Amino acid sequence: MAPARAARTGAALLACALFSWASGGTAQDGGDCTDDAMLVFDASGSMAEMGYNGLDAPRIVDARAALRDALPGITPHRRLGLLVYGPGPRDACSNVDLRFLPRPDATGPILTAVDALSPDGDTPLTQAVHDAAVALDYRHRSGAIVLVTDGKETCGGAPCQLAADLAATGPGLTVHVIGFRVRGSFFAWKDSPTAGMDDGRTVARCLADRTGGQYVSTETTEDLVKALQDTLGCPLFGAAPWWRRFG
Repeated sequence: MAPARAARTGAALLACALFSWASGGTAQDGGDCTDDAMLVFDASGSMAEMGYNGLDAPRIVDARAALRDALPGITPHRRLGLLVYGPGPRDACSNVDLRFLPRPDATGPILTAVDALSPDGDTPLTQAVHDAAVALDYRHRSGAIVLVTDGKETCGGAPCQLAADLAATGPGLTVHVIGFRVRGSFFAWKDSPTAGMDDGRTVARCLADRTGGQYVSTETTEDLVKALQDTLGCPLFGAAPWWRRFG
């Protein structure tokens, strides 16, 4: 092959590879990083709690900051919807609020909605994930759910049973669970909703385990930003440009 032709062929192959990498990359779970997704945001009363020393910001303040950092690099490439639970006019376990279905460029609407939340109520996270799955039409379409929670299912839900049902009836659905400053109860019974959380794990972890998603335990705003990027973005997002990786 002539040198000039070989050079052109090599350049074309490199361009194809780079296009495939940029447009067809996948999130770390192995699913399509451009599938529609739902963000399920915990705004229950516990999200108003501060750190053990009483000096840290409430959890929801740092969670909002993480969303402001992470979403602008995600929503131009993935349609994202929002469901929140906790505050509302109904009884403490009935406030599961589907704000909107997946839409393009959802950063602004998500931040507006989350900034207006005042943490309150209990934590019907199982019902919330179920409703998010239904919103995604999970039986017929692939999609992803990212649950951001401090981990305390307090409304009698059975997240592990839901996980089994979702895995059986919606094989294209992936649920990622981000535990944000999960704290257990010192006096929790072994089978209580908070049991097993004193080491930073949430009982909702089985939602990720059974559907092929990720469970990520986070403590800082930076941790939460990275977890959102890892679960909702493509590997290319937020990375250095390819031409700077080989210098």
